[in-house]
Amino acid sequence: MLGECGMLERDRRGLRKCSVTLCKEMVVDELFIQSLQTDDILTDSMAESILVEPTSHKRSWRLLSLLPKRGPRAFSSFCSALRDTEQHHLCALLTESPERDGERQRYMDSPLPLPFQERMVPAKRARTQESMEMCLDADSPITSSVLPCTPDFYLKHCQQSYSMVSSPRGLALVISNVSFDPCAAPDLDSRKGGEVDEEVLRKVFTELDYIVTVRRDLTAPGMRECIEQFGRRQQHQTVSSCVVCLLSHGVEGAIYGTDGQLLELDWVFEAFDNAHCPLLQNKPKMFFIQACRGEEMDCGVEQSDGPERTQSPGCEQRDAGREGEGDGDTRQTEERGRLRVKLPQRSDMICGFASLKGTAAMRNTKRGSWFIQEVNSALRFRARDTHLSDILVQVNGRIKDREGYAPGTPHHRCKEMSEFTSSLCKDLYLFPKYHPQY
Repeated sequence: MLGECGMLERDRRGLRKCSVTLCKEMVVDELFIQSLQTDDILTDSMAESILVEPTSHKRSWRLLSLLPKRGPRAFSSFCSALRDTEQHHLCALLTESPERDGERQRYMDSPLPLPFQERMVPAKRARTQESMEMCLDADSPITSSVLPCTPDFYLKHCQQSYSMVSSPRGLALVISNVSFDPCAAPDLDSRKGGEVDEEVLRKVFTELDYIVTVRRDLTAPGMRECIEQFGRRQQHQTVSSCVVCLLSHGVEGAIYGTDGQLLELDWVFEAFDNAHCPLLQNKPKMFFIQACRGEEMDCGVEQSDGPERTQSPGCEQRDAGREGEGDGDTRQTEERGRLRVKLPQRSDMICGFASLKGTAAMRNTKRGSWFIQEVNSALRFRARDTHLSDILVQVNGRIKDREGYAPGTPHHRCKEMSEFTSSLCKDLYLFPKYHPQY
């Protein structure tokens, strides 16, 4: 029997029966919607109406309200999209009935990918348990083209932001440690899925007009040498910016080399500061760190009723010089006019971290890490009209909504929270695919 607009009655009943669970657990993102658009189930306007919804629950509800009206193929395409985005448990839930035994068996033949924590393990200490959480998220890497900036947007924002007009925009370095020396670092497991992250970063920054260098499996001294050589490249003088991505196991303030030795992140930032990397003075330097910052797993807390509240206490800091000091001293004024403008030791940097201090970062063994997936997606869809600080705020929001799926284990519904620090002095727009003509 057909339901409204041609959907089979049994399919419509199945959606209605499972709607509460689907709204609670389903992840509806760009990849999921693209799958339904490819099958001609959703129009562009329908896709946009879903993705603009502010919460995951509302996106799911909007999609479920549209599907029964999209014809007899809508249900099978919906199940296919669930499978393609690794939400097999929801696909099985929809097909649990005697009349669907054959269909359910096909869907359940595919194993779930296992995301692991990027767990920090101190050297010479064995792990007490292996993380086995399975990911609820629809987390296949987004491959849609980076959306271009418009000429009007560039002209409106270029004066108040960092100059980003060079082609290439800058140099990018990706260091990805996936396999670790079993003798020198027996406690550091292989980072399955890490190779996906490095390829995702290579593609997105190449499309953003960066010259990307990818280095795999370096020891701590090897990482130091690679970073020093990268910072000395003369091409930094003629480009607008710089990107450094570090992917490895880690602890708070440091990441592991494949030899089990640590490289301090503060040294990395110092290598690109105004004193040690003069070619990048006054130019934005972007860092993305995919590594644990501790062992603690974020199990999340139940949200209490009521509006969200935030506190942002202000803190004023006095200028280095006292007010009025030397106001009438003409000689000092003239001397200051002859001096060069000085820069602080470190400025114009922004760094995104996959997790908070003391906590583990999450990585899917087939789809890569949560953080890099969200950075990739945000850059592709938002860089056209959003500056980087706001992009990383959006990444934080997407990470906040994600949770692991591993019923019966301590890792079920585990959480992660990303953060970023910034000493940027202007808005940083990447102005993708726009090159002003002079």
